[in-house]
Amino acid sequence: MFPLTVEVGGLPIRLSSQDPEYIRVLERRFQGFVVNASQPLLRLDLELATPAALDPDDEVTVRLDGPRWRIERSDCQATLDVESGRGIIRQPPHPYATDTVLRILHSLLLAPRGGVLLHASSVIRHGRAFVFFGRSGAGKSTLVGMAPPDATVLSEEISYVRLQHGVYLGCGTPFTGELNRRGDNADAPLAGLFHLAQGADDRIEALSRGDALRLLLQCVLCFAGDASVTKQVFFGACDLVDRVPVQRLVFRRDPRVWELIR
Repeated sequence: MFPLTVEVGGLPIRLSSQDPEYIRVLERRFQGFVVNASQPLLRLDLELATPAALDPDDEVTVRLDGPRWRIERSDCQATLDVESGRGIIRQPPHPYATDTVLRILHSLLLAPRGGVLLHASSVIRHGRAFVFFGRSGAGKSTLVGMAPPDATVLSEEISYVRLQHGVYLGCGTPFTGELNRRGDNADAPLAGLFHLAQGADDRIEALSRGDALRLLLQCVLCFAGDASVTKQVFFGACDLVDRVPVQRLVFRRDPRVWELIR
């Protein structure tokens, strides 16, 4: 088996395959997040096989079956034994399948650790992280595309928030969106979350705690229907809103909006 360890948010996951070329494909896909970790958190064997049939409308299902997590879609199945930290991914030889499973696994890993995956963009500027979330088309990728040269892009698609030593961090991810731009493998204390809205001018508006929590939960990626995970994600989001300012950012798709983000 040929191994490759991908670390996102400080959580290393080792992927192994009998196909060295596919490992090289993954190495390019996750460039910047490949590490040498002697003690990975999870060890996953990749079994490459092209499925007989694909359902384009098939949605992924994630369920806890005794001590095992099972992830299923028409083109991909994965099983993870929670106690041993070992699992198998059966998938076609395409990195998007591996990418999908990693996103799901990180959402499960973050839930009990005090963190969330968000459908959001994020950057580091002046040593602090900022997360931008909102409905599809709100301008998450646009805002990142207009970021000043001194900004470090953490993600333009999937933002990673993790609680560490009592501080929420914004962490970079290799998970890409419409810009097909990997984030940098960096992290910084999270200074603020902004709900995006288009407007005729640039301004920041206050949000009540209830509105902030409601809007944030709409962007939290929680793939599992398991009640315990859902509860962890909900209370994690509540704690995040209590500790980190959440405001609305109205902007005109003009780079000068970055003068407000401090």
